[in-house]
Amino acid sequence: MKRRLAREIAISSLYQMEMNEVTASDAVDMLVEEMSLDNEMGADPAEIGSTDAFAREIVAGVMEHKQAIDGMLQQFLTGWHIDRLSRVDRQVLRLATYEMVFRDDVPPKATINEAIELAKHFGTEESGKFVNGVLGKLLLEIEELKS
Repeated sequence: MKRRLAREIAISSLYQMEMNEVTASDAVDMLVEEMSLDNEMGADPAEIGSTDAFAREIVAGVMEHKQAIDGMLQQFLTGWHIDRLSRVDRQVLRLATYEMVFRDDVPPKATINEAIELAKHFGTEESGKFVNGVLGKLLLEIEELKS
C-alpha cells in the first residue's frame, strides 16, 4: 500500500505541476497536507508520512529524465504525439517508464500492473488498456536490449 500511495501522490503531483506550473516540492507538499487533512485516499496518517520520501523520489526522477522518457514513449505512440495524450495518461506513462528504465527495485511487470490500476483510477475507462499497450511495447523493447 505504501508504494501505491506514493505513486498516487506522484501522479497527482506531476499533474499539478503541469496544470499549475508549481515546483515538485510544492506539489508534493500540497498533496500530502491535503491528504493528511481530509484523508481522501483512505490512508493511515503515519503511512502518508512514510510514503512522502518515495513520492518525492519518483517525481524528481521523472522530472530529471522527462525528455528521455518522452522520447522513449513517443516510439510507441503510433499516430499520436505525447503532448496530445490526456494529462493523466501522460503522467502515468512517464512514471511507469521511469520505474521500468531508471530503477531496478520493482519488476517491470509489477510496474505495468500498477500503472494500469493508476490509469483506471485517475483516467478514463480506456486509460488502463491504452497504458497497458504502450508499456507492453516498451517492455518488449527493454527485454530485447537486455538479451
